[in-house]
Amino acid sequence: MVKVTLVFAVLLIALGLVGYLGTGSLHPTALIPSWIGIALGFGGLLAISPNESRRRLFMHINVTIGVIGFLGGFVEAVRGYLHAQAVGLAPDRIALTDKLAMSALMLFYVVLCVRSFVQARRSGKV
Repeated sequence: MVKVTLVFAVLLIALGLVGYLGTGSLHPTALIPSWIGIALGFGGLLAISPNESRRRLFMHINVTIGVIGFLGGFVEAVRGYLHAQAVGLAPDRIALTDKLAMSALMLFYVVLCVRSFVQARRSGKV
């Protein structure tokens, strides 16, 4: 799962950069997926260890970052959409797409992690 974590970290960093550049570098909050990706990547690098308890600890921290990233992105996407509708404006498509993409990536990552944790538990490795 460490390699998967690092792949998702790179994807999130790229997503944040694309969102930031897609807004003409006007909205630094578009870099939020990049910051989450950096945190995930840092946790993934710390999880590279022959010590199983250390690896387990950092992978659980990473899945927690994933859950927070999913919830934060999804809630903000819904909030931004509803706010735009309430004031009679079209929602910012780049921001909405960026938030939903981050949420989808994080949800997929969390599901993969949970499946891995369950498989490890069933196989007796934990």
